[in-house]
Amino acid sequence: MTLAIMSALLDEQRGLLEQLTNPQRVRRAGRTFWCGQWVGQEVVLVLSKVGKVAAATTTTVLVEAFDVKSVLFTGVAGGVGAGVKVGDVVVAEAFIQHDLNSAPLFPRYEVPLYGRATFDCDPVLSAQLLEAAQLGLANVGDHFHRSLLLEAPRIHLGLIASGDQFVCDPAVASLMRADLQAAGHEPMAVEMEGAAVAQVCHDYGVPFAAMRTISDRADVQAHLDFSAFVNQVASPYALAVVSQFIKLRSGR
Repeated sequence: MTLAIMSALLDEQRGLLEQLTNPQRVRRAGRTFWCGQWVGQEVVLVLSKVGKVAAATTTTVLVEAFDVKSVLFTGVAGGVGAGVKVGDVVVAEAFIQHDLNSAPLFPRYEVPLYGRATFDCDPVLSAQLLEAAQLGLANVGDHFHRSLLLEAPRIHLGLIASGDQFVCDPAVASLMRADLQAAGHEPMAVEMEGAAVAQVCHDYGVPFAAMRTISDRADVQAHLDFSAFVNQVASPYALAVVSQFIKLRSGR
C-alpha cells in the first residue's frame, strides 16, 4: 500500500528523503519522484510545484504511474481563521477553491458538474494525521525558536482554502474570508495546492490527508523571513509529524 508524500517546495520537505531506505529516483512529467521504504512503508516523495494545476498534474501521475493508495500533503499556509496564529498547524478536514466562480451558471465556489464546493479529506487518514501531529509536536521545545515564534503551537482541524494567488494583503484576506463565510464556509488557512489534490484524489477514490504549518497571517508580512521560517520551524514540524504518522500506519 504505497503512500505518496507531497509538498510544493523543497524546503517544506527537507529531511524526509533521508528517512527513505534505498531511495530510487524516477523522472516523469518534469518532476522527480523518490521511491523507497520508511519503517517498512512503501513511500513516494515528490514536489508538486506551486499552484493548483501543477498539484493536479503531480497527483494524477502519482496515481496513474506509481499506483499510490493514499496521499499526504505537508507544507505551509497563511492563517485566516480566528485564533490561528503563526507556528500553529492546521490538519485539513476539507478543501475549497476560494478563486472558483462559475456564477451564474453554478453557485459561487461550486465545482462545475460536481454539485459540491468542498472536497473532504479521508476521515481515517486525517484522524491518524491529527494524532501524529499531537504526538509529534508534544515535545516541540527542540524546534521552538523565540526569534520566529512567541508561543508554542496549537493544532487546528478545519477547512483550508486554495487558490492561484499568494495572499499577502490583509484586505484581500479579509474579503476572501468574508465571502466564504457568507456562503457558509469557515476557512482556517489559505494556500495554493490542496483543493486540486483533494479533487483528483476524489476522482480516483484515493484517500487524502493534509497538514499545513502557518507561516504568516496572509498579510504584508507574509513574505518576510519565509525561508527562515520554513527551514527552522515548518520543516522540523513536518519531519516530526510525518515520522509519527508513518509509525501509526505501520503499527510501530
